[in-house]
Formats: sequence, structure tokens, C-alpha cells
Amino acid sequence: MNSQLEHKNIKGFELIKKSNNILLVTHHNPDGDGISSMCAMMGWLASTGKMVTSYCYDKPPEMLSYLPCTKKIQYGPAETTALKNFELFDLIIILDCGSISRTKISHLLLNRGSNQKIIEIDHHPKIDDYADLEIREPSAAATAELIYAFFKTNKVDIDRNLANELLTGIMTDTANFFYPSTSTNTINIAADLVLRGGRLPQITENTWRNKSLDGLKLWGEIMSNLQINPKYDIAFTVLTSTARQSGAISKDELDGISGFLSNLYGVKGVLFLQEELDGKIRGNLRTNHPKIDISRLARFLGGGGHPKASGFSIKGKLSLTEKGWRVV
Repeated sequence: MNSQLEHKNIKGFELIKKSNNILLVTHHNPDGDGISSMCAMMGWLASTGKMVTSYCYDKPPEMLSYLPCTKKIQYGPAETTALKNFELFDLIIILDCGSISRTKISHLLLNRGSNQKIIEIDHHPKIDDYADLEIREPSAAATAELIYAFFKTNKVDIDRNLANELLTGIMTDTANFFYPSTSTNTINIAADLVLRGGRLPQITENTWRNKSLDGLKLWGEIMSNLQINPKYDIAFTVLTSTARQSGAISKDELDGISGFLSNLYGVKGVLFLQEELDGKIRGNLRTNHPKIDISRLARFLGGGGHPKASGFSIKGKLSLTEKGWRVV
């Protein structure tokens, strides 16, 4: 850990000690890293006697229900949750968000009171400047890595529950250590978390071996739609809302397919477009090319993410024409 990050961890710890009523927030459409990082912080803060509220705009994925803390996370529009009394929080900790817009409560955060401080803990490249303290390291494979470093710097005892939560965050954000973001430090942290009680088989069973027959058939349809654009040397595939509704599958069962498709040899990147029921198209971008930063394209389309794994959301529908798939 570099000295600058260690200094910020100490400063963040001091801010937390001075606070009484703390709000934890992660991004909408939450993933394993965001939820697990929130759970670890929630568990530790509660053990210190702090009042803590956890919020996410969308319901946590069902595949993470083996973590008891997920039942304590409030979700939905801000005005229907404890956030309707937002002014009562004296510290807000934003986890794994990338962009403030992904919290879905940017209006509250940007208009907070002068007594309300914000700590942002994230492994995405910086997009927005709104936090009083940023604990950011884009080279980290997961925000859970940064929570681990925060605990180690401030001598927080990592018990088996914290270890299991942090290990969940790391394993889900690296696809079980498959993604190139996995570093020597990632492996060392994961090994320490297993020694501290992290239940690797349980995590794998719930987050990876969770595909139904209908889900695997849908994976097959997505792969059958796979094509390569020779002009840009990018592979792409689509999933229409009609195909999505053809089987009784959960949203969780589609997690990981973008990473799986990035195994395709000989292309510069992969684009997966998924048609949602709300009139939007969600795009996932992946690349293993050493000289390509795929997040630049994602940001151009209103999204963001990492140089090798990014996403975006746009309005529209997918339409199959004589010239191929088009967004209309």
C-alpha cells in the first residue's frame, strides 16, 4: 500500500470516529463488489456502536442473499426509505460508484448540508469531484481490496464474517480471479481472507454455479448471435427483451457473460447489448488488448468503468434489419 493511500485511510478513520449517524451508498444495479463492500463497512460500523444505514436504489442480487447483511440494505426511491430524512446523516460513505449519477441520489449529495461530509471509496477512475475525501486506487481489482486495506491500516480485526464479505467482493469483481485486473496483491489478500474464515466454496456455489437450464440456454442464444465487425475488429452480440422473457431466469444468471465472451481470440474487444423492459439498452464492453482503454467509449456513451471492463445505458430498442442489428 502506498503512503498516500495509507494517509487517506487514517484520515477517513478519523472522520468516521467523529461521526454519529452514517449512511452507506453503492451504485444502482449493484454487483457483488458494491454490496459486499457495503456489508463489510456496515458490520464494522455497527460493531463500533455507530448508527448506520445502508442504501442502494435497486434490490441487492438474490445470489448474494447468503450474506445476512443484505437483508438490512434499504432500496427504492429515496423518498420511500430512510433517505427522506437525509439531513440527519453527518457522514455519507459512497462505495464502488464510479460516477455520482450511479447512486441515483446525486440531488441529495450535491445539495448536502455544510455539516455533512462525504468519503468516496472506489477502484474506478475518477469522474466526478464531489467528495470531501477520496480513497481511490484504480489499479485495485475491487473496492473490497480497498476496504481490506482500510481495515489493515486502522488495525480493524477482520473476523470470519468480514472476511467472507470482502472475499465475495474480490471474487465477483475478478470472475474468480479470471480477469486481468487480478494482481499479486489481489491473490495475497484473498489468501489472507480465506485464512481468516472466508468461505470460498460457498461464494463460488452462490455466485458462479448459479445457472438454471433456461439460463444456460439463453447463454447459448447470446453466443449464437455473436458476430465480428471487421472494420473495428470488435465482436458484438445482443439479447432482446423477447428472448429474455422466453425463460424463467433471474437477472443474476446473466452476470459474467461479458467476461466469458472476452475469451474470444483475435478481436480487440467485445460489446454485449441487452434490451431492458424499461425502454433502455444496457451495454457491456470488455477488452484484453493491452493498448485499448474501453472506458473511453463507455464514457462517450454516458457510462464509465475500467479500461478493460466498462458499461453504459442508452434509450432505444434493438431491431434486426437486412444489414444486421441496429439500435432504434
